[in-house]
Amino acid sequence: MPAVEVFKTNVTKKAHSEKLLSALSALYPSCKINFDLSDCDKVLRVEGDHLEASHIIFLVREYGFKCEVLE
Repeated sequence: MPAVEVFKTNVTKKAHSEKLLSALSALYPSCKINFDLSDCDKVLRVEGDHLEASHIIFLVREYGFKCEVLE
């Protein structure tokens, strides 16, 4: 059963989300990854096996955005 991690971010622009999706897809090629920029938490959802929330958070922060696990 694949794991699902949901993150709260401050990504607001589609161009930024696309850049992050590309980088995350390179790191996790077998995962389903998407942003919901219409949600108030600018949700990043990652579904797949062998997910490391800390790696995802680190990568998003490397691009200058906030990212934390959504409780």
